Amino acid sequence: MSDARSRPAAGLAVVTGASSGIGAATARALAGAGFTVALGARREERIEKLAGEIGGHAKMLDVTDRGSVEEFASWVESLGGAAVLVNNAGGARGLEQVAELDEEHWRWMFETNVLGVGLVTKALLPQLRASGRGHIVVMGSAAGVEAYPGGAGYNAAKFGAHAITHNLRLELLGEDVRVTEVLPGAVRTEEFGLVRFEGDEEKAEAVYRGITPLTAEDIAECVRWAVSLPPHVNIDRIDVKPIRQGGAALFARDA
Repeated sequence: MSDARSRPAAGLAVVTGASSGIGAATARALAGAGFTVALGARREERIEKLAGEIGGHAKMLDVTDRGSVEEFASWVESLGGAAVLVNNAGGARGLEQVAELDEEHWRWMFETNVLGVGLVTKALLPQLRASGRGHIVVMGSAAGVEAYPGGAGYNAAKFGAHAITHNLRLELLGEDVRVTEVLPGAVRTEEFGLVRFEGDEEKAEAVYRGITPLTAEDIAECVRWAVSLPPHVNIDRIDVKPIRQGGAALFARDA
């Protein structure tokens, strides 16, 4: 007879930033694992299309806007309440050194990667607690634990997300809410590099030259695995990089 603890939790999984890339791939992976998925992103048309494909739900969400977050949380509660939250919304802009920092780039990165994680987690935490098997996943980055030249703004933002995740693990110790951080290295998605380099395809592709980068589906599998484990198992942190990547900016590239 199987122990009840060995059965993975089911229920409603919320994915932010779900309109493309890792977020969309994660939504598909969780739906495939038996979760009902609630998608949030600013591009409502995209998430509605994806929700139709996976049998989920979709609602516009701006993680930097408290009113949007609170409205989204109420909507999630009307669906039955969140059991899993994947804080995926985020991104990078620019590679300026501190001496040449672009204030708007830095503000956007902080608000999206740090404030957004805080606002969404705060809003959904009562539901995660009430589920009895809540799980918070934060999509961090190798840039959140290791600095690299030109990465100051993004490093600062992802180091902030890393700190929030660690704090949550301590704050929720003793409760039935798991906390996991996924820290990908080089991942090629259709939009991350283009956003960072303001549409410059050559610069965006140069990051991956001479290596086989990770895919959005690789990272989605990490999330699916972590949230599908028995509820007494907490995966604190998943560091995942291409085999040719040794550090945030260290690669063994083909000639």
